Amino acid sequence: MAGTRLVLEGLSKSFAGGPPVVAALSLVVEPGEMLGFLGPSGCGKTTTLRMIGGLTPASAGRVLVDGRDVTALPPHRRDMGIVFQNYALFPHMDVAGNVAFGLEMRGMKRPEIGERVARALDLVQLGHLAKRRPKELSGGQQQRVALARALVIEPSILLLDEPLSNLDAKLREDMRSEIRDIQQRLGITTVFVTHDQAEALALCDRIAVMHGGKIAQLGTPHTIYEHPATEFVADFVGRSNRFSAMAAGGMVTMGALSVRAPGDVRGAATVMIRPHRIALGAAPGGGEWNEATGAIARVTYVGDMLACEVAAGGVTFLVERPTQPGLADPRPGEAATLHWRVSDTLVFPAGGG
Repeated sequence: MAGTRLVLEGLSKSFAGGPPVVAALSLVVEPGEMLGFLGPSGCGKTTTLRMIGGLTPASAGRVLVDGRDVTALPPHRRDMGIVFQNYALFPHMDVAGNVAFGLEMRGMKRPEIGERVARALDLVQLGHLAKRRPKELSGGQQQRVALARALVIEPSILLLDEPLSNLDAKLREDMRSEIRDIQQRLGITTVFVTHDQAEALALCDRIAVMHGGKIAQLGTPHTIYEHPATEFVADFVGRSNRFSAMAAGGMVTMGALSVRAPGDVRGAATVMIRPHRIALGAAPGGGEWNEATGAIARVTYVGDMLACEVAAGGVTFLVERPTQPGLADPRPGEAATLHWRVSDTLVFPAGGG
């Protein structure tokens, strides 16, 4: 499968004359790229995927596949494979029958159907379960069948609508690695919808963070996480301490604490600092660090990490520290000094979204 270029031009959707669920969305998915739509429920990400696949008609805009306008075409003429959240397997058919269904609807001859089904099941490591019914499979195996069914038609574009949300945490991690391996091996252009930021960061080449039917930020996982463009993106992607503050001249004041910050925000602001970027102890030498002193308010052990709440300057910081054998754990009531890089002090205008 060769990568295909997908272009969305001003794609919009409104229902029953209401406000747009998706508003004038434009972007390009490059050949062989996996692009993720990430956001909370109701942000428009699944509606966008359904418009791409032809399952929901667009109110305005165009969907282009390698320059060909497919906006008015039905789903079966768009050359796209879709994996749904609930897998949508036929319970009365065995695994091979489920995978073969799309090929049979296209009128393909049986010998070729058999060859393609065998290849697709081998790709997802399910060849030995071809005669099982869906109810005899685990959730992960059902997910693989749905993926094989989408890939067996050899589509130019693969659409994944929260395909891992019904799996338990450990299996979800395993399956996202398998999906990424298969996608890269095939070089197939893929659109992945999820509300799980860890999935998006781990799987995707680029992420479109959606908010209120629009793209709040589009970028690589590194850019989205390290350089969030808005308060919403910083809050939704990853964990953050969040403080109301006043900003002026490269300084921000939150409670009785004033620290340095990059940027030129002035006036009422929101300050956000990732808890794992804050360390206990005095700052190293040099001018790139902020420091605060206070007291440990609470310590929570979560296996691989200690979550410490530290009261300092009238505000409370959450600090995450990896657990280490032989290292004494902080205790509530103890004095504490915190430090973090000035560059990790994210500042956004108050109410900026």
